[in-house]
Formats: sequence, structure tokens, C-alpha cells
Amino acid sequence: MIKPFELPVEMTIYSVAQTRDGLLAWLSEQALKPLEVPQISAAQVSEIDGAGLQLLVALSHTMQAWRLVGASEIFVDACQTLGLSTWFDGLTMTTPAQKA
Repeated sequence: MIKPFELPVEMTIYSVAQTRDGLLAWLSEQALKPLEVPQISAAQVSEIDGAGLQLLVALSHTMQAWRLVGASEIFVDACQTLGLSTWFDGLTMTTPAQKA
């Protein structure tokens, strides 16, 4: 089983570029293991803004399948506040790339 990518505690405009770089590098490595869907954990996220969520929304629109395996209460609240509840619910089951 692939170890999930752990999103950082802070997912804000101030740190999202660094998170993006690390996440994309990790996903590139996971592409070499096509039998498992990469998992991303938001369990440790304690601060998030629109830029942090925008990174994950953009990722969900790529051809790379992934699954959210954990989410902190703050992460869930941010999704609800920004009207992303349906998007969030879909991540915990499947991503658009998996439906294709």
C-alpha cells in the first residue's frame, strides 16, 4: 500500500506553491505504480484558505486519479464555507479521473 501524501498543517496562499511542488513530485512517483490510486491526507491541516483548496480542485481536474483519505474538521469546514461540499464528498469516494 502506498503511504498517503500528507498535506501540510498550513495550506494558505503563503505556502501553496511549495505544497504544489511537493505534491506534483510525489504524484509523478506514484504514476509509476499504476495499480494503486494515490491517496492524499488532509488530516493535519489546521489552516486553509481558498488558494489551498484551489490547488486540490485543480488537481481533481487532471487525468491523475487520487483519493482523499483523511480530512481535518477545519478542512471540511473550509470546503463547506466555499461551497465545495459536493466536490469534497466525491473525493472521499472517487475522483473524476477514476470515473473516465
